[in-house]
Parts: sequence; structure tokens; C-alpha cells
Amino acid sequence: MAGTRKYSCETASQTLEWIDAIIHFIKPYTFLMNAHVVNFFTDRLWEAVDKEWMDCLRGEPVENLLLIPCGEVQDHWPASLKNFLHNLRSLVFPREQVDLQKIFPGLTVASLGSVLSQGMNVKKKHEVEILSAITSFIAKRVEAKTVVDVGAGQGYLAQVLSFQYQHSVVAIDACSHHGSVTNARAERIKKHYAAQLRRSGSVNTSLLVPKTVTCRVLSTNMLKALSDTLVREDGQTNLTGEENEELCVKIDSSYGGGKEDSLVLAGLHACGDLSVTMLKTFVECVEVKAVVSIGCCYNLLSEEGVDNAGMQCGFPMSNGVKSEGLSLGKCARDLACQSAERWRSLEKDDASHNFELHLFRAAFQMVLSKYYPEVLKTSPSIGRQGKALRRQQRRRTLESSVNSSILLQRDCEGGPLVRQIEAGTGGKSGPVLAKLAGQGGARCEDTSFRDKCLHFEKFNLSGLNRLGLKPLQDINFCSIWRETEPFAELIGPYWSLRAGLGAVLETLILLDRLLFLQEKGSSLEAFMLPAFDPSLSPRNLAIVAVKI
Repeated sequence: MAGTRKYSCETASQTLEWIDAIIHFIKPYTFLMNAHVVNFFTDRLWEAVDKEWMDCLRGEPVENLLLIPCGEVQDHWPASLKNFLHNLRSLVFPREQVDLQKIFPGLTVASLGSVLSQGMNVKKKHEVEILSAITSFIAKRVEAKTVVDVGAGQGYLAQVLSFQYQHSVVAIDACSHHGSVTNARAERIKKHYAAQLRRSGSVNTSLLVPKTVTCRVLSTNMLKALSDTLVREDGQTNLTGEENEELCVKIDSSYGGGKEDSLVLAGLHACGDLSVTMLKTFVECVEVKAVVSIGCCYNLLSEEGVDNAGMQCGFPMSNGVKSEGLSLGKCARDLACQSAERWRSLEKDDASHNFELHLFRAAFQMVLSKYYPEVLKTSPSIGRQGKALRRQQRRRTLESSVNSSILLQRDCEGGPLVRQIEAGTGGKSGPVLAKLAGQGGARCEDTSFRDKCLHFEKFNLSGLNRLGLKPLQDINFCSIWRETEPFAELIGPYWSLRAGLGAVLETLILLDRLLFLQEKGSSLEAFMLPAFDPSLSPRNLAIVAVKI
């Protein structure tokens, strides 16, 4: 990836040049970015893609399709397809984890012990170890009194910053359950560290425990006011329900004076507009000296448009992108959440089941279009029901495969299966076995089609149930399946090509955030870096900014 990189984002002009190149690149592919894959059959979406590409990819092994989002090509692919993927790859921000020592000289990433890491999976432990070290490093550099963990979840980052790095921390999250879990977990950790202090004779040493607040952050003033209010209070605070909302409105409207405290904002995968609010708060509030932001859930970003004209939106942030008049739309922002690393790491069978799920959902749209046309006006969603069916199907496939292998092996050895047939035919198994062998190919094909129809029918019945619809008596699911089946092998290539645009769209969204900071001039330093190992944490791009 690094060898193909053409662009830089060290300065605002360089970042804007990179952004302009991305916008120029994606414009011819808006049909692909804005497509709803559920309409694959109803709108014959594959016909909008270069026919030479689809003819080539329709017979491509699944393993090769999974590499498309990473920009990897095969020698026998059309030159135009290879150029598309090479250009795409050159526009994507590199994902390979940087040498953190080069960026932050003297940084030490401490491994978390069993007490602090309790409840974390490998991914979360990796993320918290690195981000807590970076945040602590920056907090010490700017001499911040408090770190505010925005979108704190269950408080993993906040607790490591408090107990391991000894920072005063405020943990803010919108979910009251998360606040309760954070408090209970912090108490358990506190007891462990208190026992350690007693054994070491350091009885006079006080332990810092994160202060928690449950609140949906709706503005930069609210975020700053919450942090400032809680920093001044003694003890641990957990605000929930209507009382919390009333307090948030009160302090949001009254904020503007009082004691100044230096703060650092940190967010580990702060969702949607929350990451944007963090960056705006950093710029607008004198007390906030630095920000470390790793965003996610771009699909939940608000975007400038007709429906929210004049509102403060999550995209675009920078004047440079605003001047382009660019609108991504929800489908493109959904696409930005696709992870090339996760595609690459998928097993062949898992990928095939994913493609089949998209296939069933698109064919279900054909059922709705033919038998329930009025429902399509409401943009129906059947949620995650398809994933449950997929898991059931995988179990059935595995069981069927195991059973078939056992029976075939016994059959070849003249074992119980042959003896059962002989018993049922008075010992005259030869003609029966010969007939079975002669009909094997056709029966296998028929069985495969019937199995697909059966799975498709179950998917449809589940989907109709999720939508509160009763199956009509005249629905012919097999007829719909037979109509779509000739194009079924195109959905994998189509979805892979769409997913290939995901990384470049994420790069665009994050470069817009970086440019927003760079446009503020020499009063601050801002940069972006891949902080995590992408094989463990694909959403690994951190934006770091410090006021000078």
C-alpha cells in the first residue's frame, strides 16, 4: 500500500489536493456508491457496470473477489479493471500500523494486566492499550488536568487512564447501562489497587476513579459544560434519566464562565456525529488543549442537504469540501463502513454465505415487487433475520455434509447402506443401485435446486413475518428463484466492487475532518495516523490535534 501512495496530508493544501483527487475519481461511480443491493434484481444493477468486468468476475473464485476491496488484482483481469483498482488503492489512506515511537518519541505502550483487561476481547485490549498510551502521552505534553472519554461505553479506556496512568477522567456515554457497568467495574478495580497499596505500605496514596455521566451530547457547549461541571465535583457522579437531561439543558444554556481547566478529549470509536462534535469542541473551547479521535459509524453522520439546511452537520466539516458542493448520501456513507481487512480475512465459506444472504434479500425484493408493491414505498427493512437463517443453514449444510460422507463411505464399502437396500429388495440390490447411479446427476441437480428453493422460501416467510405481512396463497417462491438464479453469480462481483469504494470513501470523510482542523492555521498541529494493527482493528485511523 505504501509503495503506491501518491498523496500527502501534511498541510491543508496537500490534504485538499488529495480530497479533490478522490472526488474526481468517485464521480463516475456514483451509480455504484448509491446503489441499494436489495434492488439488484428489480433494477438489474449489474447492467450499469462495465460488461467486460462482470463477464470476467462472474467466474472468479470467491478468494479473489475478497481481495478486491484491498485493491489487489489478478493478471488475467481486463486492463480497465486493473487500472480502476490501482487508482483506488493509491487514493486510500495507508492502514498499516505506524511505528508509534517515531510519532511520539518516548511513548511506552504498557500491557494491561488481568484486572484492568477483564471483559475485554483481544481487539478491545489492543485498542485500549494503544489509545490510552497515546492519550496519556499527549495529556502530559499539554499539562492537561483532565481527560474526557467521549462515548466511553463500558469505561475501558477511562479506567486504564485513571488507574494505570493516574489521570483525572470524566467518562461520558449516552447509555445509562454503560454508566452503571463502568461504575461497578471501577469499584472492583479500585479494591484491587487499594489492596496492592496496603500491601506496599502506601496507605496515604489516593486512587483516581473515573467520574461518569450519562448524557446524549448534542452540542459542543454541552460537552464542555458537562466536563467542566463534573471535574469540579467531588466523588463519583452517574446521571441518568430525565434528571440528567434537565441538567444537560440547564448547563448548556448557562455555560460561559467560571474556572478554567485544561482538558484533553479522547474518543475510541465515538459514533457518528459524536467524533465531529469532539473536533468542533476542541476548536471552539479554549480549555480543550488536545483531542485524540478515532471515529466510526459513518452511516450515522448527519450530512448537509435540503432536509437539514442551516444545521451543523457531520459532513462536510471543512470549507474546502463544502465549496465542492459534494453530497455523499446514506448509501455511500454506509459503504464507508466497509473494511477491506475484514473482507481479506473472511473464510471462503463465510464469504459465500454472505453473498448468498445478499442474494436472498435481493430476490425477496422481487417477491415484494410482484406481490406486495405497496410495501416497497416504505423502504422495508427485515433487520438481521437473514443472519439467523444463514447460521441455521450453515449448521444444516455441515450436518448434511457429514451424514452424506458417512453414507457414501459405507455405500462404497458395501456396508450398512447396501445391506439396508438389499433387505428392502429381497437381496436384489444390483438393479436398485444401478438405477440410483444412473439418476445420480439429475437427482443431484434437482435436489440442489429444491434445497435452494426451500431455503429461499424460509427466508421469505421470515421476512414477511418481520414486516407483519401474511403470505399470499398464489406466491410462487420457486418461480421467483428460477427467474433470479441465472444472475446469482453476479452479486458477489458486484458487491465486491462496491465494497472496494468503501476505503476511499472513509479516507474522504476523515481527510475532510483533518482539513477542518488544518484550516484553523498555525494555532494548532493536526495529523492522522493508523494507530492500531488493522488485522485486529480495521477502523484504526486516529486524528490527533494539539493547540500550540
